[in-house]
Amino acid sequence: MTDLAPAVERHSEDKIVPAVVYGLYLLGFSNGLTFFIGLIVAYVQRGQAGPINESHYTFAIRTFWLSIAWFLVGGALVLFGIPLSLVLIGVPMIIAGVAIISAISIWFIVRCIAGIAFLVRGEAYPRPRTWLI
Repeated sequence: MTDLAPAVERHSEDKIVPAVVYGLYLLGFSNGLTFFIGLIVAYVQRGQAGPINESHYTFAIRTFWLSIAWFLVGGALVLFGIPLSLVLIGVPMIIAGVAIISAISIWFIVRCIAGIAFLVRGEAYPRPRTWLI
């Protein structure tokens, strides 16, 4: 009976599902859909996860929502800048919007890689609620 308890504990802290979430996020750059699948998996698994995996799911969920917020800001600048570019006032808005979208894409990838690095070491993400890495 004592051999069962460690097996159950190891199973609850399995690294596979958080790794799948990070993988789905990174794969989302090629198809867009897997961003949302990764988010759903993270939400579903977070409630039943142990402390290590819970930190990774929280980190992944926050990464998604923060990136969406900044992507919308960048996208709005581009969309409003396009018609205003006819009078040249929109050109800086387009440049700023593209810069924000590019920066947030790099930030998203770096956060996923950082999450994978902590996951491979078997560590909880140290500050899952921060917007920095």
